[in-house]
Amino acid sequence: MKTNIIKYTLFAFLFVVISCDDDYLDRSPLSEVSSDVFFQKASDLELYTNAFYFMFPEISIYDGDANSDNIILYSPSDLVRGSRVVPTSAGDAGWNWDDLRDINFFLANYEKCIDESARKHYSGVAKFFRAYFYFEKVKRFGDVPWYEGVIEPDDEEALQKARDSRTLVMDNVLTDIDYAITNMNNNTSVYTVTKWTALALKSRIGLFEGTFRKYHGIEGYEKFLNACVNASEELMNSGTYNIYSTGNPEVDYRDLFTAHDAIGEEIILARQFSGEQSIDHNVNYYTITSSYGMPGMPKDLVNSYLMTDGSRFTDKADYNKIEFTEEVKSRDLRLTQTIRTPGYTRLGTSQTLPPDLAATITGYQLIKYVNETVYDSYDTGINDLPLFRFAEVLLNYAEAKAELGTLTQNDLDISVNKLRDRVNMPHMSLAEANANPDNFLAAQYVNVGGSNKGIVLEIRRERRIELFMENFRWYDLMRWKEGQKIVQDFRGMYFPGPGSYDLENDGDIDVVIYTEEPASKPEGTLFLKLGEDIVLDENNLINPQPEINDRKFDESKDYLYPLPITELLLNSNLTQNPNWE
Repeated sequence: MKTNIIKYTLFAFLFVVISCDDDYLDRSPLSEVSSDVFFQKASDLELYTNAFYFMFPEISIYDGDANSDNIILYSPSDLVRGSRVVPTSAGDAGWNWDDLRDINFFLANYEKCIDESARKHYSGVAKFFRAYFYFEKVKRFGDVPWYEGVIEPDDEEALQKARDSRTLVMDNVLTDIDYAITNMNNNTSVYTVTKWTALALKSRIGLFEGTFRKYHGIEGYEKFLNACVNASEELMNSGTYNIYSTGNPEVDYRDLFTAHDAIGEEIILARQFSGEQSIDHNVNYYTITSSYGMPGMPKDLVNSYLMTDGSRFTDKADYNKIEFTEEVKSRDLRLTQTIRTPGYTRLGTSQTLPPDLAATITGYQLIKYVNETVYDSYDTGINDLPLFRFAEVLLNYAEAKAELGTLTQNDLDISVNKLRDRVNMPHMSLAEANANPDNFLAAQYVNVGGSNKGIVLEIRRERRIELFMENFRWYDLMRWKEGQKIVQDFRGMYFPGPGSYDLENDGDIDVVIYTEEPASKPEGTLFLKLGEDIVLDENNLINPQPEINDRKFDESKDYLYPLPITELLLNSNLTQNPNWE
C-alpha cells in the first residue's frame, strides 16, 4: 500500500501559504514562508524542499518519446515536423525561473536550522535540484544566465544579466552535484532523492554533456564523460541497486513498469501515484484508445530488436517483407514485453488480444506500463513511473567508456550484459561488434565513426530498446547530432495488400483490409479500407502519416530551442539562439 507520495501531505502547508495569492509565480519565491520563524528545524527544511519535487516530469515520462522517432502519432508534434516557432512568452518557451528562485532562497536561509545533519542533507537536496534545474535549461537552450543567490526586485544588474557560457554553467552544475553527493544521506528511498539519486543524475549529466560536446565540436568533452564513468562506477560498486529479475525473463522487464509500487531493487527514484490520493495518470487510456493520436512503435525500431540467438533481424533476406506473426518470432523478449505480440493478455485476464489497429497508427501497439483493465478509464492510472533507474546508469557507463575509447569486454559484462541477462539474450561482444558494424544502424546514426564504431552502434541499439518510452530519445538524438533521424521515413507493419489477416496466429481473422465494401462485417474483426483507414506505401508498409510530407530538421538551429520574444525585449543583454531570429 502506498503511504509516501513524496510526503505530499506535507505539501498542504505550502499550498495554504501560496494559494492565498494567485500571483505567487510573479513574486519572490517561498519567502512567503517567513525566514524569521521558518528554517529553524529539520522538519522545516524537509517541508520546504519537498516542493522541489514538482520539477520532475509526470506524464511525459511515458508519452515524451512521441516528440521523437520512438512513438509515432497520427499527427506529429512541432518538434518532429520541424515547425517550432519563436514563442512569445516565457511559459511557452520553458524559460521559467521560479524553481531556481525557490532553491536559492532556501540556500540563503537553511543555515538557520540548529540541526547540523539536517543542514548538511537538505542543502545537498537543494543543490541536487539546482543542478537538475540548470541541466534541463542547458539541454534546452545552451548558454543561460547563472544565478546562485536571491535576486532582489531592484537589482537591475542581475535582472539584466546576459547569458553565461555553457562551460561556466556546466562547471557549476558539476560543483553542485558533487556537493549533493558528498552531503546527502546515503539511505535508499524510491520516492525521495538521496546520495544515490545524485550519483545517477551526475551519470546522466556527464554522458549528455560529454557526448554533446564531442559530436558538436565543443572542447572539454572528456571531462564530462569521465564524470559519468566515475559516478556510474561509484553507484555500481556500492551494491545498492541491481537489475530487477525474478528469474522469469518472459515477464520481468514488463513487470518492472506495471508494478503499482516502484520496485526499489532497480528503480532509484520514481514518481509516485495513488488512487486514494487522486494522484493518477493516463497511460492505459493513452495506449488503448484513439484519443491520443493512436501511438505506435515505428518499424525501424521493431527491426532493431535482435533475434534470441543474438543475430540481427535486419540480416534476414527481405526483412521488411515479413508478416507480423513471423516477424516477432524468436526476438529479444523485450519486444514482446513492449508491444502486443501473439499470445498477449492484459494483466489479470486470460483472453489473448491482437494488436488493435484502431488504436495504433503503425500496427505495433504499446503495452509498456499498461496495467489492469480497471485502470482503463481516463486518468485512473496508479502505477509509479521511473525517473531514474539502475539500467540507465549501466548504459551511461558503457556508452561513456566507448566514446572515450577505454571500453573493455569486462566493462560490457558488468553493465550492458546485465540487461541482456534479464531477458536471456547472448552477451554483447566488443570484438565482434567492432569487427562487423551493423549497416542498418550505421544508416541511422551517420556521425558514428572510428575504431569503436561497431560497439557505439550496438550500445545505442541497447539504449533505445531498454529505455524506450522513458523520455530519453529526443535529447539522445540531439546530443549525438543526429537530428536528421527525425526526418527519415516513419513506417509501420507490413501487409502484402488487401486481404484477411490473423495477427495472433490462432485461426481467427483479426483485420480485413479491403478496397471494395464487404457484404458483411462480422463483429470482432476490424475492417480497414485501403487508402482511407490504412495507407500502404510502395513496399506495402503502413505509412502512418501519409499527409505529412513536410517534416524537416534544420541543422543550423534545431538542436536548441529559441528564447521567448518577451524576455528578449525585457532584457536587452539576452541574445537569441543561432538562426532563430
